[in-house]
Amino acid sequence: MADPSKEWGVYFSRTHQRPYFRSSVTNESLWEAPPQLSREQIASLPGAELLTGGKPAPKVPSQSSEKISASHLLIKHRGSRRPSSWKESHVTRTTEEAYEILAGHYRELVPGSTGPSDEGASVPNPKPDRALFEQLALVHSDCSSHAQAGALGSFGRGAMQKPFEDAAFALQPGEMTSKIVSTDSGLHLIYRTA
Repeated sequence: MADPSKEWGVYFSRTHQRPYFRSSVTNESLWEAPPQLSREQIASLPGAELLTGGKPAPKVPSQSSEKISASHLLIKHRGSRRPSSWKESHVTRTTEEAYEILAGHYRELVPGSTGPSDEGASVPNPKPDRALFEQLALVHSDCSSHAQAGALGSFGRGAMQKPFEDAAFALQPGEMTSKIVSTDSGLHLIYRTA
């Protein structure tokens, strides 16, 4: 049997201002230590210093105080950090199924396209109809921001997961990502609003 201490790490929730445990295998997050770990194993986990009052890694300093605003359409899958949403208490779809759902929304937003571009392709970011994007997010997004038509408000660097941040900051206002963006939360289409 594999050593359970190899799959767990300690992370810091900036929202709740406290450490938590996360499995790299199941993406399960726990506020309390996993019961199968001994004190010695817990002390040796990556990030264990956070449990004894160690400080989380500082936020990446911004080159500027630039803030942007964006909306997104999130489709979760069973490998998502929290595989549940306002629509489903337990998301069971695969990453591939989530991708196909989001690709369908992309085709609806960008008429005439065959879908989002591949990872290696360099394709201009489309400028879809904002009202249609907001309507799709309102109905289909697995994020609680669906209630605000996917709007996340304004944010600076260091506030979002790195792949999301990089994609959002690369957009101009009115543009949507030409690729589907993958984060620990799931798969996203991102629309920069300002």
